[in-house]
Amino acid sequence: MASDSDPPSKRRKKSDGDEVSQKNDNEPSAAPLVVFAHGAGAPSTSEWMIRWKEMLKEALGAVEVNTFDYPYISGGKRKAPPKAEKLVDHHLDVVRNAIAKHPGHPLVLAGKSMGSRVSCMVANTEEIHVSAVICLGYPLKGTNGAVRDELLVQLKVPTMFVQGSKDSLCPLEKLETTRKKMKCINELHVIDGGDHSFKIGKKFLESTGSNQDEAERKAVEAISEFVSRSTMT
Repeated sequence: MASDSDPPSKRRKKSDGDEVSQKNDNEPSAAPLVVFAHGAGAPSTSEWMIRWKEMLKEALGAVEVNTFDYPYISGGKRKAPPKAEKLVDHHLDVVRNAIAKHPGHPLVLAGKSMGSRVSCMVANTEEIHVSAVICLGYPLKGTNGAVRDELLVQLKVPTMFVQGSKDSLCPLEKLETTRKKMKCINELHVIDGGDHSFKIGKKFLESTGSNQDEAERKAVEAISEFVSRSTMT
């Protein structure tokens, strides 16, 4: 029975006059809201993005996995991407609209390669509350080969990396060094033999007896476990 001090939104009158507790519609729901950003060279409609969108939605039980195109690539354009910093405002607008559509759900930002960098930048803003960031193929090395870890070191949001062991843009030993410097909770799931897009070579699959679908399924399961822990805190 609810006490008289309970707010009206948490009370419902029964026919006999007693009151029982009711969930406030504005209270957070366990189902996460995911905003999923594409990489530099392919739009949200690419086969890779569609497949991972479906896998994430099912594994996370998400209320929605919202994908979108950055302006430089929308409408079938094939322009070179601008610096990641110039994409933050558009990304933030997408996030705001998604939150307005699904208020009260834990927010998870996911991204492929460049999209994961921009997701981390958005997570660093103080305007929104982010429960977790999922980086799929984080491009730790820049075009000049230098390690870009300043952004990651600044992160305060729980962050998970999914990386192919043969991803030249993110050598695992360099990522491990960066992870030790990071202040936020962070985890790593490695797809053995995977490249920057997690594609495993035929020879590697044959030599190890592994399977592409199984490798990606295990990665998504690890993401689901990480998001579940992150949204409960």
